[in-house]
Amino acid sequence: MNVTISPSAIRGTLPAPASKSSMQRACAAALISAGESIIKNPGSSNDDHAAIGVIRDLGALVENLADGSLHISSKGVKPVSDFVNCGESGLGIRMFAPLVALSDQRMTIEGEGSLLSRPMDFFDRIFPLLGIELQSNLGKLPLQLKGPLVPKDIQTDGSLSSQFLTGLLMAYSAADAKNVSIRVTNLKSRPYIDLTLKVMRDFNLKVPENHNYETFHFSEESHARPDAVVEYTVEGDWSGASFLLVAAAIAGRCVIRGLDPDSTQADKAILQAIRDAGVPLQVSKSEIRVGADHPIMLNGFHFDATDCPDLFPPLVALASCCNGSSFIKGVSRLAHKESNRGLTLQEEFAKLGVTVLLNEDTMGVKGVHELNSGSVHSHHDHRIAMAAAVAALRANGPVLIEKADAINKSYPDFFKDLEKLGASIHVLDEIF
Repeated sequence: MNVTISPSAIRGTLPAPASKSSMQRACAAALISAGESIIKNPGSSNDDHAAIGVIRDLGALVENLADGSLHISSKGVKPVSDFVNCGESGLGIRMFAPLVALSDQRMTIEGEGSLLSRPMDFFDRIFPLLGIELQSNLGKLPLQLKGPLVPKDIQTDGSLSSQFLTGLLMAYSAADAKNVSIRVTNLKSRPYIDLTLKVMRDFNLKVPENHNYETFHFSEESHARPDAVVEYTVEGDWSGASFLLVAAAIAGRCVIRGLDPDSTQADKAILQAIRDAGVPLQVSKSEIRVGADHPIMLNGFHFDATDCPDLFPPLVALASCCNGSSFIKGVSRLAHKESNRGLTLQEEFAKLGVTVLLNEDTMGVKGVHELNSGSVHSHHDHRIAMAAAVAALRANGPVLIEKADAINKSYPDFFKDLEKLGASIHVLDEIF
């Protein structure tokens, strides 16, 4: 799918999309909690559907309820297939692999798209220490493994991603780990571990003691989940909503409902960048109001995105429309996403007349009065497609986004929602 965005003014009110970070963790927790769960406000992205497919293959029964909620019944990890497919979800592969290894059945873990080229060598280092037989494709997918996982004292590197730690914490909990610890060095994205621990508590799972994010200790105490059905509501997604908030910041105003300002989601930090850019902002428990009825001069800003690297694309769209230069730290976190996002943002925004400079771990963006019309490519990266669409609102003519259907990975209704806010959007046939 190719989409053309024309310069537009943003006005309106929308509910936030469902958080795939919250949704996928909820699916995993419902699987290993060995009971009945109801997930309200479930997401509908490709990553969400992949997570549902994985837990079904691992033995969970998933039923769609009349109100849109999901009813999940599970007896723990009891595979009904000899393989699972995590789609293109980086969280999915890193979180579910340790859970798959709870079974003593030989299993294959597959993926799609960019996930096939992402490094998975951390499995090769850690899994043998936990009694798991593992074969990988030179550190990449597909993986073949056989458990059961036996919790032991281990140390893992958290510099690439916190997602593998999420899977280990859940797997240790499901295995009723006793008097063992997971030690972590260089942990990035700490707020996502906070989200993991919160979901574990919400599903009445055994939760480790957190010692300054350096050691996670599981005590000697056994844990039994209460018989009551767990009800969990998926949070509004700060990652997806950040694009809507930036759209309003640079091209008008909007109200977004369903975002919790006290959420553990790292990407709520977008509010600080919007404030620093000088955009009017009102935050309450029920809604976020951003933007103004009249054009405003935006200021360049400094922002550390080390713990929230998914904010780079909307931040670049925001910085493109600011007076002067903006500087964003944390570029090293971008290499192993759906694309190499640092280089991709530099390449695609250059086509719109925006200079993006990369200097070690810092990105510099030189703002312009108005962006150029032109043609950009998503590189099959959902966040690149959304960033280009938002920036196009301030271009001097239409902007064509090729392979814009990449949005389906996380936010399939993005263009529909942007259109509801007043954006002029035209869907085109594929260009060959």
